[in-house]
Amino acid sequence: QVQLVESGGGLAQAGDSLRLSCSASGRTFSASVMGWFRQAPGKEREFVASISWSGGSTDYADSVNGRFIISRDNAKNTIYLQMNSLKLEDTAIYYCAAKPGWPIRRVNEYPYWGQGTQVTVSS
Repeated sequence: QVQLVESGGGLAQAGDSLRLSCSASGRTFSASVMGWFRQAPGKEREFVASISWSGGSTDYADSVNGRFIISRDNAKNTIYLQMNSLKLEDTAIYYCAAKPGWPIRRVNEYPYWGQGTQVTVSS
């Protein structure tokens, strides 16, 4: 099993930046692919970004592409999400997730999840 713990969520104004962190523990060899998802009230959980074990392959949802940057530090078993140029629409609970194998965007393909961290963007 893999345990994931997010941190870094909070309040921000539109146009500002925020950095999220996710630390993994347990059977981390099952977390070759890690990613970020988010869920706003009344909406389904959606893909934000993912990164391969080597960091050489990243993927971003169109809504965040060019604004968010995903990275990982395998020595620390940690991934990050640098969120720039925040918009009101970015307000959501952000979840860290992990899976073995190949990167994919589908929520139900990720067996390991953190508890989420709230990000609130105001004008």
